[in-house]
Amino acid sequence: MILLTVLFLCIISTYSASVKGHTTGPSLNNDKLYKFAYSAEVYVDRVKASLQKSAGYRISSDVDVNLLWRNPDNDDDQLIKIMIKDVQVENVNERPAAKNIFKGKSTEKILGKEYLEALQRPIVLELVRGKVKTFYSYQNEPAFTQNIKRGLASLFQLQLHSGSTREVDVSGKCNTTYHVRQDQVTKIKDLDSCEITKQGFTSHNPILDVSKKVTSATIYVLEDSFIKSIKAEENYVFLLNFRRKTGAKIVSKQRLELKSVQAGPGLIAGKQVAGVIKTLDSSYVAVPLEAEPVKSECKKCPSLSEHWKSIREHMHPEKLSKAEAAKSFLSFIKSIRKATKEEILQVVRSENKELLPQVVDAVTSAQTPESLEAMLEFLDFKDASTSVLQERFLYACGFASHPSETLLKSLTDKFKGDIANEEIRETLVIVMGALIRKLCDRGGCKLPFVVEAKRLILNRLEKAKKDDNVRMYLLALKNALLPEAIPLLLKYAESEEGHISSLAATALQRYDPSFLTKEVKETMNRIYHQNRKVHEKTVRTTAAAIILNSNPSYMEVKNILLSIGELPMEMNKYMLSMIQDIIHFEMPSSKTVRKVLKDMRTHNYDRFSKMGSSSAYSGYITRGPDISSTYSLDILYSGSGILRRSNMNIHIFDRNAELHASQVVLEAQGLESIIAATPDEGEENLDSFAGMSAILFDVQLRPVTFFQGYGDLMSKMLSATGDPMNVVKGLILLTDYSQEIQLQAGPTASAEFLGGLAIDISGGMEFSLWYRESKTNVKNRVAVFIAGNTEVDSFFVKTGMETTLEVETALDFISTVQFSQYPFLVCMQMDRIESPFRRHVTKYESLPSGRRYTARRGKAVMLAGNEHPLHQENSNMCRKVFGAKSDSSGGWF
Repeated sequence: MILLTVLFLCIISTYSASVKGHTTGPSLNNDKLYKFAYSAEVYVDRVKASLQKSAGYRISSDVDVNLLWRNPDNDDDQLIKIMIKDVQVENVNERPAAKNIFKGKSTEKILGKEYLEALQRPIVLELVRGKVKTFYSYQNEPAFTQNIKRGLASLFQLQLHSGSTREVDVSGKCNTTYHVRQDQVTKIKDLDSCEITKQGFTSHNPILDVSKKVTSATIYVLEDSFIKSIKAEENYVFLLNFRRKTGAKIVSKQRLELKSVQAGPGLIAGKQVAGVIKTLDSSYVAVPLEAEPVKSECKKCPSLSEHWKSIREHMHPEKLSKAEAAKSFLSFIKSIRKATKEEILQVVRSENKELLPQVVDAVTSAQTPESLEAMLEFLDFKDASTSVLQERFLYACGFASHPSETLLKSLTDKFKGDIANEEIRETLVIVMGALIRKLCDRGGCKLPFVVEAKRLILNRLEKAKKDDNVRMYLLALKNALLPEAIPLLLKYAESEEGHISSLAATALQRYDPSFLTKEVKETMNRIYHQNRKVHEKTVRTTAAAIILNSNPSYMEVKNILLSIGELPMEMNKYMLSMIQDIIHFEMPSSKTVRKVLKDMRTHNYDRFSKMGSSSAYSGYITRGPDISSTYSLDILYSGSGILRRSNMNIHIFDRNAELHASQVVLEAQGLESIIAATPDEGEENLDSFAGMSAILFDVQLRPVTFFQGYGDLMSKMLSATGDPMNVVKGLILLTDYSQEIQLQAGPTASAEFLGGLAIDISGGMEFSLWYRESKTNVKNRVAVFIAGNTEVDSFFVKTGMETTLEVETALDFISTVQFSQYPFLVCMQMDRIESPFRRHVTKYESLPSGRRYTARRGKAVMLAGNEHPLHQENSNMCRKVFGAKSDSSGGWF
């Protein structure tokens, strides 16, 4: 707190002051030995926790500093020698002996003789105007001890006048600001600006990612032109964007305090630095001041095969909606990322058919060059018998958190080759679309293989003749969302019929409104108002939704409202429900809609009293300080009471981003002949069809067909079991964040957050001619496991904190329609079951010998289940539907 207060006072000072007359850098006196006490501390804990209970360690020592040489021609060019002595390693906080991992161990025992000797070998700095020009040390020293000395050396770098500069120290090349006030200098380093070699990656969608906040401040107190004391502190804070209560912090502190000044060795004579260094010790070499990477090796870690055997029982298909499956999935990914291609192939080739799909999910999600090579070698796309594995591989590629250009190139090459299964071919190009979008979002749209993949999809769509091929490329564009594809999508939306027209329109619906130009809106208006040709209801309602969600003009809204009353009966009701939902949910166009409704020609009883069962409704699933999630349920029926389209969406929002978490669309057409009903306008020639389409985490999946054609329909009706059809089943990597951190004290830290989803989505449609009733049921079974590990890994000790969150839940959407009368009865239900939620935090310190300290806290709660409220009209309908069922149930005897 004192440090922050002093820092604040320094920042607000608006003038520059010189220190003791010097305007360049600090100066040491000749023939003096400056004796300092030095300490470097690291703390790891929860974000808002007090440091008094944090995990961590302290390295403390004495430090001797003396002047070796001063340039005869420039007093501000100096060579200083720094030697670390009497090193101690201890807990950063006092602990009882039983919980002290360092108890009874000498520093030599903890560090090892070689490392301790290396740490205590002196270094030499050439300081020019207060900045480290050259850092001299011994060659082939252990990287860890070299970095500790770099961290200490960087403290001696400062300037004695206020201003900003870009300078190199242990953290890399960083933007640095100095504030000078009398005998005090404050150095603020912008750690985000530092250029240094480090590895890491982030998740594609910001909502699923982790936020990082970093600060660094160093306060110097000077006396007699040299350093009296230094206090440095840097903070790294990591927060899960979708649950900011979950996070971690790393705090690194350094303190250097002058204890005494004694008589010291004299200066070395010489005019050139090189000669002085050679005279001092010819073994000295100039090495970079910025830290070098430190690789830690796990000596007792199990092999990949051993790890798989330990988690294998949790990966059976019937357990894939359990949190333990998601947990095992994440731990397996971490092991795969350290494995070779041969080790991966050994596991893959030895597993049975039941568990292989889960292995493929994990290997593909690891996203290393070795894992990709292993999968491409193992899977044979010319063999139709392994299509299940091929599909799991492709979907895992589509959900990739940080896809590479190499991955896209590999899939493009596969697409150009022979593929035995046509559904796999379709899935492959759909996934290519998803990868194009992710790479473009990260600024990779002009990468050679991205350009090639874009060109392939666009060119082949223009040349496609068969509807199946057109649909395949449209689905790819629905994922890619390329601005240059909009003219093609407009063409197919307006000029084609059935699936093709509807698919092109829904692809346009996924674009950000900023891409929807005047031409797009004009085309959507023509489709909705049928200016050039008759369109089916699903396309017209999609066109209306695009208009109303893209900053519509007053006249556009007015024309849509005036059309209500002249539309097919169920479409009238659907459009009314859509308008009411916009107002109820305060959507962006609600102000324009309210303005139009002030005109009695658009807002009157005749228009707003249309009968029907179709509906559109949106509501909140959760509303929180970090994120909110919404659902929308749209159901459109034909005039005969048969489901035309059911659309359930779940979106997740925060202040800056949006994630289309899921969409499940059930669609049917051409079923009127079964009940001898008349098709609606524009739908007289549609083939019998029913199917399901899904979007999961912004990725459009390959649609599933229940039946196609009248013959297929009758066959499946006669053989129907009522069992749901699986749409998605597997394991998905949601959050994938890994960052290496170079602490300015010298140690290396890391922050890793992984989030896994075990998911099972199925859907079914039951149709009873006898009871004149249809029912659709979409079941969503999911388990989420989040694991965060923030760690400072020094070769002699590991200290860190693990955080885990887990939840299992289920969301069912059921739609029941009774069409024995008109208006027919429709009941929609959206239920979430009671869900267990568990979280744990474990702080730890461990030595390579196995001695370990852990402090664990946990909490488990049961989240109440509930039936999400829809509009009042739906509640009234449900009472009638289930009331009628209970009345009829006892009428046989």
